[in-house]
Amino acid sequence: MSFSKETKSELCNAPIFTDEQKTAQVYGMVLFARNFSSNEISFSTESKSVACTFSQMLSSLTGTIVDTNVKLTRRGGEKNIYSLSVPDSDDCNKIFSLFGHSKNQPNLRINRANIDDDECIKYFLRGAFLVCGNVASPEKEYHLEFVVPHKRLSDDLQKIISEISELDISPKNVKRKGNYIVYIKGSENITDIITYMGGQMSSIEIIQNHIYKSVRNAVNRKTNFEAANLKKTALAAAQQIEAINIIKNKRGLEHLPDDLREIALIRLEFPEYNLREIGAALKEPISRSGVNHRIQRIINIAEEISDK
Repeated sequence: MSFSKETKSELCNAPIFTDEQKTAQVYGMVLFARNFSSNEISFSTESKSVACTFSQMLSSLTGTIVDTNVKLTRRGGEKNIYSLSVPDSDDCNKIFSLFGHSKNQPNLRINRANIDDDECIKYFLRGAFLVCGNVASPEKEYHLEFVVPHKRLSDDLQKIISEISELDISPKNVKRKGNYIVYIKGSENITDIITYMGGQMSSIEIIQNHIYKSVRNAVNRKTNFEAANLKKTALAAAQQIEAINIIKNKRGLEHLPDDLREIALIRLEFPEYNLREIGAALKEPISRSGVNHRIQRIINIAEEISDK
């Protein structure tokens, strides 16, 4: 089951405490259905939980019979598509009027009289998300969206979300394939709005995934940094050993001053040592910068020998 389906299943099972909250959720579901007018109410979903919730809640609130047809599709793997509709046009008109909409409206808009307090907005958004929302798996990206069929309706939804003081979210709006997409990015924003709608467990999963990604990225950065340092150390050691061998083969290490000869012998014996480890291995330990100074003198001597 996809993360979006899991989230919707959790929201379908989230409690509703008052008739006003129930009305607000049903309003969100019918208003953002694919078709909502005085003669047609219908939409399709891949979620059995959403199909059952829509049918049961609409019937309970209005006494309307809802037709449900199930079709198996192989698009993106085998899936059931649930197509729901109110078959009686008189019932459609009754529901349309119940929520304060009129045939004479030029554009479908949100009727705020149905969501006149902050608590009702939560349930209204929950209903809207169930029928037209999607949320990406947090393993892939942090993206939540509402796919809205009408421009003014998408503008209203965008405005309502941005006005919720508890969320502090500024959703974006874009047109895609004939629909208007109200979308939200960022793990914190998505966690906040899902929690707001009642999906606490889904929010926890997003948080856990975000923590896992953060730890994994930190480990990767540290590993890459250490690997780069090891490579740099290995290249430097190879250059130093080459310089020492030039001196050894052309003059002999006994011609080096005692302090340089001790460094050269340790470097040949322990090519994996870094400068700090070489300094600690000396009879009289010195600092990393001291070792670097002496090695540079060895390299200079090797260059002078090579130029002759």
